[in-house]
Amino acid sequence: MEVASDPGNLRNVRHVVLVMSGKGGVGKSTITTELALALQHAGKKVGVLDVDLCGPSIPRMLGMANQHVHQCDAGWVPVYAGSQQTLALMSVGFLLEDPDEAIVWRGPRKTALIGQFVSDVVWGELDVLLVDTPPGTSDEHLAVLEKLGKHRVDGAVLVTTPQAVSTGDVRREITFCKKTGVKILGIVENMSGFVCPHCSECTSIFSKGGGEELAKLTGSVFLGSVPLDPLLSASMEEGRDFLQAFPESATYTALQAVAETLLHALDH
Repeated sequence: MEVASDPGNLRNVRHVVLVMSGKGGVGKSTITTELALALQHAGKKVGVLDVDLCGPSIPRMLGMANQHVHQCDAGWVPVYAGSQQTLALMSVGFLLEDPDEAIVWRGPRKTALIGQFVSDVVWGELDVLLVDTPPGTSDEHLAVLEKLGKHRVDGAVLVTTPQAVSTGDVRREITFCKKTGVKILGIVENMSGFVCPHCSECTSIFSKGGGEELAKLTGSVFLGSVPLDPLLSASMEEGRDFLQAFPESATYTALQAVAETLLHALDH
């Protein structure tokens, strides 16, 4: 396994991928969760580092909301989904006594926690570490890149919805990546149509194709389109594995295609 030269807890992590969005509400954490599950089903060992400190929703999406992290001699042990320990998660949500507690922290405290997450979590051997970042281009993004400075970051997956108001914000995210030297691995267009729960027909309730057009304009890889699907939304709410429960759905096919395209980008 090819790994970076970082002697710390990331030394056995093969790939690090940031998941970013220009604005909130585009389903970035949903895409992160489903990518993690798709990669796990593909036989990969996957970690998810949730640095969306003010909105730590991934523990609930993965059905881990009531879990707690533990410490060992080398640092924090992440929470694992299932007994096979092929999907690990670290989130500030595990550190809160009350799940409704608000994170009212200034920048330095956020930066310090992100530093701990990067250096002190004992990930073990991973094929891919997905880093779920907050919306925008804030202190947290700079802190993640600074703390990961000793380790190779393979690049970023950018999540958008089809509308121009969303793709416009992703343009700024692309500029951020270029200024900070982060490779853009691809763009995902989320909420690309609505899948009817009765007839499975997909209807464009927003505009369509904005993410693909943005990829063309910026010379980025288009990873694929993921529709709005009530079954996916329900799975997220209940912490169930959508990909395992609905393998015949068009949304399953879309998510699998995104994961496969991402793996291809990482291996080439």
